[in-house]
Amino acid sequence: MAASKSLPPLGLLALTAGSFGIGTTEFVIMGLLLQVSADLGVTIASAGLLISGYALGVAVGAPLLTLATRKLPRKTVLLALMAIFTLGNLACALAPDYGSLMAARVITSMAHGTFFGVGSIVATGLVAPERKASAIATMFSGLSLATLLGVPAGAWLGLHYGWRSTFWVVALIGLLAFVVLAIFVPRSAAENGTSSIRQELAGVARAPVLLGLLMTVLGFAGLFAIFTYIQPILTQVTGFSEAAVSPILLVFGGGFFVGNLLGGRLADRGLRMSLLVTLGALALVLGVMGFVLHSPIATVLFVGLLGAASFATVAPLQMRVLQQAHGAGQNLAASLNIGAFNVGNALGAWLGGLVVSSSFGLGGLSWLAALITVAGIVVALYSLSRDKSEIPANAATC
Repeated sequence: MAASKSLPPLGLLALTAGSFGIGTTEFVIMGLLLQVSADLGVTIASAGLLISGYALGVAVGAPLLTLATRKLPRKTVLLALMAIFTLGNLACALAPDYGSLMAARVITSMAHGTFFGVGSIVATGLVAPERKASAIATMFSGLSLATLLGVPAGAWLGLHYGWRSTFWVVALIGLLAFVVLAIFVPRSAAENGTSSIRQELAGVARAPVLLGLLMTVLGFAGLFAIFTYIQPILTQVTGFSEAAVSPILLVFGGGFFVGNLLGGRLADRGLRMSLLVTLGALALVLGVMGFVLHSPIATVLFVGLLGAASFATVAPLQMRVLQQAHGAGQNLAASLNIGAFNVGNALGAWLGGLVVSSSFGLGGLSWLAALITVAGIVVALYSLSRDKSEIPANAATC
């Protein structure tokens, strides 16, 4: 348990360090699309598929590795996954061509879903019951810090020293995160269960869990339909220079950080309300953003709002799935929901690519993104209508 409500346990901060490294490697490619495209001789849309490939690797790797490691101590699992992550980024830095880079990205991504799934369970076991959603938000704040610091820094490195330098630095971050996890995550809070595969699958093969996963897919598909192509949007639609992309991504990352913490607090107070409010805010921001992309000042403002609205959904969506999965199914459900975030990433990037290649172009992405998120709200309303009564977010047994 936490010794103080204002100071997170060191183990929780170690998990945050790990999520920072993984978040950086997932998102940093978005600030490198133009450099990768030019260096490897592929189109921007093809470079964008490096995001889809990573996301699909997460979706596949999450359930497979979670089931394969279900009887191992959770701390051991976390360390093994961070080692895979580090070696995968070294492979990205050394990739000689597009195919090799795609393969390295997919291998790296296999560790992602299980790390966040297992990490979510460990995080909730380190705090008091009424702070479970906030603990998840704290761990996921590593992702928001990745967008605030890691992605802009990676974009700057890519612009000045080539995109490969970014992956060398990310591999170093992975090594440092491995050391921090080894030192500070307590083994006593990291023991896994002995459930069977049948029990794990039975825990997630229920309509409330599946609907929660679908909410996650649609919510993040809306975000990544536009964010995947944020670099060309800023340069080709709004008219910013390439050098301006990095500081603008700082604004997005700042929004991520604020939205993540806000979403955790909202989910602790009421999970049903937080789901609808955060998804509704995301749809609104995406819809209005289409009207302001030709105004530099308004675009920067809405980039920040997009970061806040999108990441405010993370803790409520993760807690919803954990809440609906009972007993043995929570390990697999937590990892599957991370996979669902990344299925949404892949779906959004793919649908966005279709729009970019059509007559609508980059300017049509906002409308597509808003429509996808509205579909997520419809699923949320249907799922919540099936509940006889609201179960407090802290009722989940993790």
